[in-house]
Amino acid sequence: MCQTESLQCGCKTLPARSLSPLCTAATLRAPTRKLPSRLHHRRAAMTESPATQSANGGACQRLENGLKPERNGLVKSLHRCQAEEEEEEEEEEVYATSPHDSLYSRPFIESFEETPMLVAVLTYMGYGILTIFGYFRDYLRHWKIEKCYIATEKEEQKDFVPLYQDFENFYTRNLYMRIRDNWNRPICSVPGAKMDLLERESHDYNWTFKYTGRVVQDVINLGSYNYLGFAENTGPCADSVAEVTMKYGVGVASTRQETGNLDRHEEMEKVVARFLGVESAMAFGMGFATNSMNIPALAGKGCLILSDELNHASLVLGARLSGSTIRVFKHNNMQSLEKLLSEAIVHGQPRTHRPWKKILIVVEGIYSMEGSIVRLPEVIALKKRYQAYLYLDEAHSIGALGPRGRGVVDYFGLDTSDVDVMMGTFTKSFGAAGGYIAGKRELIEYLRCNSHSAVYATSMSPPVVEQIITSMKCIMGEDGTTIGRDRVRQLADNTVYFRKRLREMGFITYGNNDSPVVPMMLYMPAKIGAFGREMLKRNIGVVVVGFPATPIIESRARFCISAAHTKDMLDRALSVISEVGDLLQLKYSRHRKLPSLLRHLDNDVYEDIDD
Repeated sequence: MCQTESLQCGCKTLPARSLSPLCTAATLRAPTRKLPSRLHHRRAAMTESPATQSANGGACQRLENGLKPERNGLVKSLHRCQAEEEEEEEEEEVYATSPHDSLYSRPFIESFEETPMLVAVLTYMGYGILTIFGYFRDYLRHWKIEKCYIATEKEEQKDFVPLYQDFENFYTRNLYMRIRDNWNRPICSVPGAKMDLLERESHDYNWTFKYTGRVVQDVINLGSYNYLGFAENTGPCADSVAEVTMKYGVGVASTRQETGNLDRHEEMEKVVARFLGVESAMAFGMGFATNSMNIPALAGKGCLILSDELNHASLVLGARLSGSTIRVFKHNNMQSLEKLLSEAIVHGQPRTHRPWKKILIVVEGIYSMEGSIVRLPEVIALKKRYQAYLYLDEAHSIGALGPRGRGVVDYFGLDTSDVDVMMGTFTKSFGAAGGYIAGKRELIEYLRCNSHSAVYATSMSPPVVEQIITSMKCIMGEDGTTIGRDRVRQLADNTVYFRKRLREMGFITYGNNDSPVVPMMLYMPAKIGAFGREMLKRNIGVVVVGFPATPIIESRARFCISAAHTKDMLDRALSVISEVGDLLQLKYSRHRKLPSLLRHLDNDVYEDIDD
């Protein structure tokens, strides 16, 4: 099934090594000249690398604020382009272009406005004050002056190996507990566009909660990943699920390789493969395990995994479990990725300098904390140039991006055959549970025998399987209606409208204009809890995120837009967000949107920005 690969460097040919089952024949040649210096940036809108130049021509990059790249060897000049004028938008747009055709078939715009200096200073001060008071409270707990709720060692076990590390739990005890009421809220309805919450209260500063018995009804849901609105208890999906439940029951009580392989499982995998436009697919009962248990089957000792620095924890865990060498590149930074690729080809494995058995690039479609979209055309161009393999996690992008809802590959109009391993989950756009791996038939047959998730995990529940089949057929229009296509279009419209209104109000938002994940910056630790509470008081449910899930000065609220949201719902939510933003002084934007190029750059890459 596998052929050999050789690395030729100058006049010396290193020994050939065999590739693992997801490969084809390839000969990797090391570059014979020093690579030119390039634009070095994070989350750039568009740039061009030699890989993209040789594969598909140049790239067009949309910039703002008169950014002047220097010494990049590619972008020769900047010229102002007349963009389509939008009402109520006065920002001037500048394009950086190269003389070649663009890799992108559509505008690719991302914005990450710089944190105001005063806000950054006050945020650090806030965390400093909380830390000082935390140590003071730990001192009071030590002397029994303040009641201690945390788990501690028994007195007779003090000489044993400690089970609890006090310092490791410092943040949880003294910072997280102050705002713990913003998470784990119990829902007692379908998590649709609106939901019902069980009210709870705490009399010991969030260490414990008691339910009041009251239900907070009709809370506008801006936190669930219900992108296409299929998390519902009425309609064709719910009807089909009810029918299958009556026929097959809920549990299977066996693995797929034993007596748990139902005809509905086979049908689901055929529908998934047809939906994605690939040869074959297989499904798993848990999205997290889809990554963490399958990456070790695809890579091992002697392989190199190149992982985006903001990849999900499941991808990180899978890479670590594989035993492969892991190297991390800057988020969405093609220059950082290409540097690692070229070094891997030239130098090979540490100490022995043998060629890597396999180089696997691991990226996500939509990054759930940043709202950014992977620059897939450039990743594919680099992958082709260096003969690497690409693992694409479409947990958030499948169903939510592209004119047909087929994910980030559909969004860019690319060929699915250019992605070696396509991964996604059913938990978001499809309102179900589990995940899938899709690609060539040889890859899927290999995973059926070697994946821990396939061999040991219990089969997916029949009602969940039916939800996936029905929702996918709805999106493809195989149910004879346009409901699925209309929802995909509605999600795109809602996303653009919501993001535009937030920017007009003066909030700082991150990510791509087409991403339904919308991070809005809060920064200061005290405002994390305050924003979540004030929004709930006004019947809006939101998710707030802080350190250590984000950088310490980049705490945020993360909104997830759904096709089920009506314009009235969004207007109501935006009105409340504006009201709370004024109350908490969250409108930090200086109406000077900073391109993503300027985040985490080397100081010598760009000239100063002129006003």
